[in-house]
Amino acid sequence: MRLLPLFPLLLAVLPASAQQAADAFAPEAATSQTSKQAGTAVAASKWMISAANPLAVRAGARLLANGGSAADAMIAVQSVLGLVEPQSSGLGGGAFLVWYDGATGEMTTLDGRETAPLAATPRLFQNDDGEPLKFFDAVVGGLSVGTPGTPALLEKAHAKWGRADWPSLFADATALAEGGFEVSPRLAALVASDQERLARFPRTASYFLPNGAPIAAGSTLTNQPYAKTLRALASGGAKAFYSGEIAQGIIDTVANAEGNPGVLSMTDMSIYKVKQRAPVCATYRAHDICGMGPPSSGALTLGQILGMLDGHDLAALGKDSPEAWRLIGDASRLAFADRGRYMADSDFVPVPTKGLTDADYLDSRAKLLDGDKALTEVSAGQPPFDHALLWADDESIELPSTSHISIVDQYGNALSMTTTIENGFGSRLMAPGGFLLNNELTDFSFKTHSDGVPIANRIEPGKRPRSSMAPTIVLKDGKPALVVGSPGGSRIIGYVAKTIVAHLDWGLDPQAAIALPNLVNRFGTYDLEEGTDTAALEEALAGMGFETNIRALNSGVHAIAVTEDGFLGGADPRREGIALGE
Repeated sequence: MRLLPLFPLLLAVLPASAQQAADAFAPEAATSQTSKQAGTAVAASKWMISAANPLAVRAGARLLANGGSAADAMIAVQSVLGLVEPQSSGLGGGAFLVWYDGATGEMTTLDGRETAPLAATPRLFQNDDGEPLKFFDAVVGGLSVGTPGTPALLEKAHAKWGRADWPSLFADATALAEGGFEVSPRLAALVASDQERLARFPRTASYFLPNGAPIAAGSTLTNQPYAKTLRALASGGAKAFYSGEIAQGIIDTVANAEGNPGVLSMTDMSIYKVKQRAPVCATYRAHDICGMGPPSSGALTLGQILGMLDGHDLAALGKDSPEAWRLIGDASRLAFADRGRYMADSDFVPVPTKGLTDADYLDSRAKLLDGDKALTEVSAGQPPFDHALLWADDESIELPSTSHISIVDQYGNALSMTTTIENGFGSRLMAPGGFLLNNELTDFSFKTHSDGVPIANRIEPGKRPRSSMAPTIVLKDGKPALVVGSPGGSRIIGYVAKTIVAHLDWGLDPQAAIALPNLVNRFGTYDLEEGTDTAALEEALAGMGFETNIRALNSGVHAIAVTEDGFLGGADPRREGIALGE
């Protein structure tokens, strides 16, 4: 049954300008709180949603308010995000979803990651001399496009957990695509900064650079082809995307990308399947930190970081302690060393999933954190495993874009989904259906071997590239306590780890935990967020032996804490997202 567009009392995390834009598209938004400015979480007792754009959140909230499930709301949110935040995610990309079932207490993960075309070869991203291509030489055009997984994931999630009528889930996105939406300052700025690449392809340029100039903040943008695609999905399901006119349009766009054609085929589209996988969980502070296993490195690397920190009293040290950040930074470096060697698509290479989070193994790695100085050398360990561990370190590049959605509904379900087209604007190719195509294949290592030793994350036909996306549900006594995730390339893991530590160890509510300055160390250099008081930590961390770099760290964390009194929602103040609940 189609849900009625009624709106009860709502609480929102919105800046004033976003509030006006959202109110224009949502009736009866009776109460709002500018909690991003106040730095406190918004409370609700029935349901809560936090995502990357006010219009998308309102679409999901409309469904939740009228009895829809978290899965229904997610589909509405994703459909709108693909329109209003096209640089980050959409139908031409992929996603990982983590689900807690309120009725059964079961955890499920859905893998909607893109796949490499069957025609992909080991030298896909190498030149005639066998040397790796430069990153953007590989990204821009058809060569980097993998088989999209998001539409299939939406359908799978609805089949398993949906309550609302499938066509109704696309109503808001279709109306916005046809009637127009206001271009946000963030989208306008990103288009302006990438206009040289966007201008390479006529269909992309005509949409983002009308009359040769970047779309302006505050202007109205429509997307009639996207509305047509949504109507096809609404009436024909995912099959309408993976066959027929929409699929052929994707294949033709990839094959005819001037200067950099790709090898995606209709066969790749027709055989694509979402995979249901067991969640990966690690223990931290008497909580279970659960997320997406391979081909994502998110849950494993996050679990390793927290597992190594579990024996240290971060609460006593506090959030302003250089020693606390020394421990977090070096635990991250050790985890990333294992990530680079062992983590890849487990359908193609054996991954020591259990060994990487084995308590004894993590205790042995944690001993490397003893002392008071930064580690001088970091290398992968040797987790227990029943297969050979001879793998070379990965050399793939993963640049930030992506989006994250956190939802809890009135039925006790919790959803955490991170969704992406990889780099900002993906391959820069827009399909005839009005959506951008991913560049996900560049998440593979461009090299297949190092000194004759194979790299686990090398490209192979049908394989899913390793990801850092870390949609996470934290459980306490088997029930959700925190639903969290972020965009940000390989820094995603650090952003999520910081938020969990800030909430569980330092007692910060979700909004304050998200707003806490970002400090991320993956490969040795400690990145500290510019424009924050992390500069006060720089001298101390440098004194411990860290190389430091103050730079923009544009996370997009969206989190919901589940408490005895209800829900507390937060949205990253670095972006335009909101939290909304009843």
